[in-house]
Amino acid sequence: MSEKSTTTGRYTAGFERDAVTLASSSARTVTEVARDLGVSPEGLHGWVKQAKIDRGEGPAGASTTAEREELVRLRRKVREQEATIEVLGKATASSLRTR
Repeated sequence: MSEKSTTTGRYTAGFERDAVTLASSSARTVTEVARDLGVSPEGLHGWVKQAKIDRGEGPAGASTTAEREELVRLRRKVREQEATIEVLGKATASSLRTR
């Protein structure tokens, strides 16, 4: 049975890690393991592929999970700063018009 995160509906990191370990150490195919765990074979294949990348075994230039998370964090920060700059610009323009 699959283990879903209660907040996102996605699988927990621990479940994904255990599924990858099982798929990697089992004599069965990834598809068979996925079926037994109740996850999609494509999803489990993706987790296995990403685990290899995170271990440095992936293709050159592939982003690790940590790099992807950092990219998401930085993009969010840029959006927040752009919104702040826009508000400050409007406030400054308004202030100049009232003088």
